[in-house]
Amino acid sequence: MALRTCTVSFTGPSGIRHSVEVTAESVYEAAALGVSTLKKCGWVDVVAPGTELEIQVREPATMHRISVRQIHRWCDGVAVSPDETLKKRRLKELLR
Repeated sequence: MALRTCTVSFTGPSGIRHSVEVTAESVYEAAALGVSTLKKCGWVDVVAPGTELEIQVREPATMHRISVRQIHRWCDGVAVSPDETLKKRRLKELLR
């Protein structure tokens, strides 16, 4: 898959909207990278499993919504190839 620039955002319990720009190959990768990056910055609210993330892809311009719980389910699902197994393992580590 091609790398795409995405903005990952969510509104925390305090009502503040948090967002970060990432480059990823898929919606799941963008979401996991976004959560990981936002957690590291220390300025964000708690990202709970039910937190809905908005992933806005720049080119072609598209928008996706996914919860943190859905990312975990995808990572825990059956992989169809060794490459996908590694990708899922890496994304799961980002969410810790």
